[in-house]
Amino acid sequence: MTERNAGTEQKAAVVGLGAMGLGMAISLVAAGFETWGFDLSEARRTMARENGVTPVADVAELLGKADFIVFSLPNAQAVESVIDSFGGALEGRGRLIVVDTSTSEPGVTRKLAARLAAMGHGFVDAPVSGGPAGAAKGALTMMLGGAPDDLDAAAPVIGALSAKAVRVGPSGAGNVAKLVNNMLCATFISATAEGLRLAEAAGVDAAAALEVLNGASGGSTVSQVHFPTWVMTEAYDSGFTMALMRKDVRLARQLADETGADLPLTAHAAEMWRDATLPDSDDFTRMGDFRKD
Repeated sequence: MTERNAGTEQKAAVVGLGAMGLGMAISLVAAGFETWGFDLSEARRTMARENGVTPVADVAELLGKADFIVFSLPNAQAVESVIDSFGGALEGRGRLIVVDTSTSEPGVTRKLAARLAAMGHGFVDAPVSGGPAGAAKGALTMMLGGAPDDLDAAAPVIGALSAKAVRVGPSGAGNVAKLVNNMLCATFISATAEGLRLAEAAGVDAAAALEVLNGASGGSTVSQVHFPTWVMTEAYDSGFTMALMRKDVRLARQLADETGADLPLTAHAAEMWRDATLPDSDDFTRMGDFRKD
């Protein structure tokens, strides 16, 4: 959407310096932004400082300084809570563009966008795909929702963070696209595990079967990337937890209920992910373990 150095002399801040947020803050620094970061964890703030990001201990300080605020938080309620708690700092200041990379709820996003627009600020929902490695390299895929003027204004940040950015539609549309993506990812990982389990039960080596899938119509990004990288190696360290994927599958199922869409496979996948015995802290790629008894 924009050139990599478009952020020169502009000021950005990241709220949430976890695996994704810290990587995005590093990418903003690399793109020439003066960059601040906030996280509740002192250890994460220290890591930010070591990577050229100026840590602060108060979100309100960020809201008063930055041209852009990037949210990288676990859910819509966390984003809404920050804006509720520190919204007073937005009154009477110059135009701020909020870029919310959290996997959020479309309805909450639309409400926040309208609230900020009434104060003269912009809000773009920009959930991401690409993991911590993509965040640190500025090579994420971003799914964008928002008013055209807000999307145009956010272009320097989007360009610094992404290798591909798709304008999906108005406010909330990026969130819808991300929920669809993660719903399919969750379904694919379970289905691929079952396919490999069937292959082994029938006497065919799983690695050989996976090679076939990845050159045929049964393959997917999940079989081509997730399985070779995290499942076949038993590394299970993609950086995305069971808790996060369970939340996203639940939100997709909730969106289906709200819209009246008939999605029987999604309903079954939601039940599988909800009822899986794996703890929330485990990496979500453990759902691909075809070696289960």
